[in-house]
Amino acid sequence: MKEFTEIITVKEDDLDDLFHVNNVRYLQWIQDIAKNHWQTEATTEMLDNYIWMVLNHYIEYKGQAFLNDEILLKTYIKKAEGVTSTRIVEIYNNTTDKLLVSCKTNWCLIDKNSKRPIRLTDNLKNLFT
Repeated sequence: MKEFTEIITVKEDDLDDLFHVNNVRYLQWIQDIAKNHWQTEATTEMLDNYIWMVLNHYIEYKGQAFLNDEILLKTYIKKAEGVTSTRIVEIYNNTTDKLLVSCKTNWCLIDKNSKRPIRLTDNLKNLFT
């Protein structure tokens, strides 16, 4: 499976009242890296015809990140079949390599025109393997 990664630095507006990264911000980063991965790998035709919709997220918080920490986001597709795809996102402290957050998200492929689920083609499945 092809991994896609990004590095970000924790900013003040990422923090909660305890001065560590807010759980909602982690979820935003999870969705952002998924979108960036899709937009990087997909063809123009795919981007014009398909969109992904979240079915569910399963998130485990394992550590904390603080202001100015450098964060590594890593994602890959674990499974793709029928109309769904299972994406894994792992978030690490890039300095210590400590796993901070692990997330499994099930996504449904949607036809942009009909707004209905559509089966993944072989081309779509092969994008991420």
